[in-house]
Amino acid sequence: MFVFMIRLPHPIPYQGSKRSLAPLIAPYVPQDIECWYEPFAGSAAMTLWAASKGVAARYVIGDVLEPISALWSAIVSDPEGTANRYREIWTGQATAGDDYFNTVRSRYNEGRDPVDLLYLICRCVKNAVRFSQKGNFTQSHDKRRLGVKPDKMQTAIADAAYLLHGKIEIRHGDWLATTEDAGSSDFIYMDPPYLGTTVGRDKRYAEQLELARLTAGLAELRTRNIRFALSYDGMTGEKVYGEPLPDHLGLTRLLLHAGKSSQATLAGRSEETVESLYLSPGLAEPFEGVLRLGSDQPSFAFARAS
Repeated sequence: MFVFMIRLPHPIPYQGSKRSLAPLIAPYVPQDIECWYEPFAGSAAMTLWAASKGVAARYVIGDVLEPISALWSAIVSDPEGTANRYREIWTGQATAGDDYFNTVRSRYNEGRDPVDLLYLICRCVKNAVRFSQKGNFTQSHDKRRLGVKPDKMQTAIADAAYLLHGKIEIRHGDWLATTEDAGSSDFIYMDPPYLGTTVGRDKRYAEQLELARLTAGLAELRTRNIRFALSYDGMTGEKVYGEPLPDHLGLTRLLLHAGKSSQATLAGRSEETVESLYLSPGLAEPFEGVLRLGSDQPSFAFARAS
C-alpha cells in the first residue's frame, strides 16, 4: 500500500536536493517501473519520494562516495543506532570549544565514519558539501546554527528506514557500474553535480563528472533502451550553469521552476532558479516556457500499489 506522511523524511540535508521539485518531476515518471535506480544518491530525496508513493517494487541507490553509501546502509539497517550516534556527536558540541566542528571533520577525514559525515553535512555552511580530490571534507561550519536537532534527526531516520526497509539495495561505485543491471522495465533518476561544480575553479567533489563522460553514459543508456530522467543544468537570474545537453541524444528537455535563489536573496537580489529536466524518449512532449507548480501539466496517477 501507499505510505502517506505529512512530510517526507529528509535525514541527509544536501543543498540542491530535489525534494521540492518532486511534484514537478512526478508527471513524467512511468507508471510501470519494476526497479527504481538513483545512482547519484546524495540525500536520495527522489527515492524517498518514490518509495512514499509506491512507484516501484524495488529501489537501488548508489554513490561514488563510499561514506554516503555507508550512511544510507546504516540508516536503513540500524536506524536506532545511527540516530543515537548522531545524538552523541551533536550533543558533544554543547560543552566543546569553538574548534569542535574541525575536530569532527579531522576525525572523519581520517576514519571516514558515515555518521561523522552526517553531522558535518548538517552543520556545514548552507549544507553545501565540499570535498578535496582525496575525498576529504573541506567545508567549514555555519556559525549561525547548530545543525539538525537530535529528536528531529531521529524521526527523519526512522521514517526513512520505514519507507525503504526490505525494498532497497545500496551500492557504492560509478553511476554506470551501479546501474549496469537496469533493464527496459526499470527507471533511472539522475541528479549529478552541476557542470559548474565539477570543473573550473569551483570544484566541490572528489569524483569529477565531466560533460563528455556524462554524454557518453547517457548514449549508452539509450542503446540499452533504459528509461531515465536527468536533472542537470540550470540558471539563476542571468547566470547559466552549463550548456544544454547535445541534441543527438534525442532527449526532451523541460525547464522547471525551482523557486527563488537563497544565495541571491542573502545578497539582496531577487532571482529565480530554473533547472533542466532531461527525459528519455516517450516520457514527455516538448513544452515551451518554464513549468511551475499549479501550471498545466500532464495528469499523473500511479498504477502500482505495493
